[in-house]
Amino acid sequence: MRKLANSELDRLSVDDFKAAAKTPLILVLDDIRSLHNIGSVFRTADAFLVEKIVLCGITATPPNKEIHKTALGATETVAWEHEKDVVSAIENLKNSGTKVYALEQVENSISLEDFSPEKGTTYALVFGNEVFGVNQKAVEACDGVIEIPQLGTKHSLNISVSAGIVVWDIFCKLRATT
Repeated sequence: MRKLANSELDRLSVDDFKAAAKTPLILVLDDIRSLHNIGSVFRTADAFLVEKIVLCGITATPPNKEIHKTALGATETVAWEHEKDVVSAIENLKNSGTKVYALEQVENSISLEDFSPEKGTTYALVFGNEVFGVNQKAVEACDGVIEIPQLGTKHSLNISVSAGIVVWDIFCKLRATT
């Protein structure tokens, strides 16, 4: 095996990315403190052609040198917007026909392995603060809650890791339905 050079990876240009059909996923980041986590989520969103990112509350916005360190240019490709209040953002998404799910550990959550996205539906996934998670009012505003099964002692994952796991899982499930 030979490692491929970047020139062999057939990457989209920024213009081609913007024109490409998007995965019907919107990522909502609420009160994310770490600029590196924000940048990592942008990079994941770019990798899987996510429709857009909604940054809420204290979550920093591009342009930002620290976000750029991990985003590596993904802030130039992935559409994003800022909403002050996450509950308002959730309501706006729901009013546009988007199904909104929080990523959290709550009563009656849906295990990620059991979540079956429907073809033709756009989904928004709400990720919360690194310490406090998705706030209760936001959880209540969502259509449901997805939980990533965890078997170890910590029962929590870094927000950028959670986003990567869930985006990949839903991306694969949506591609399987086409």
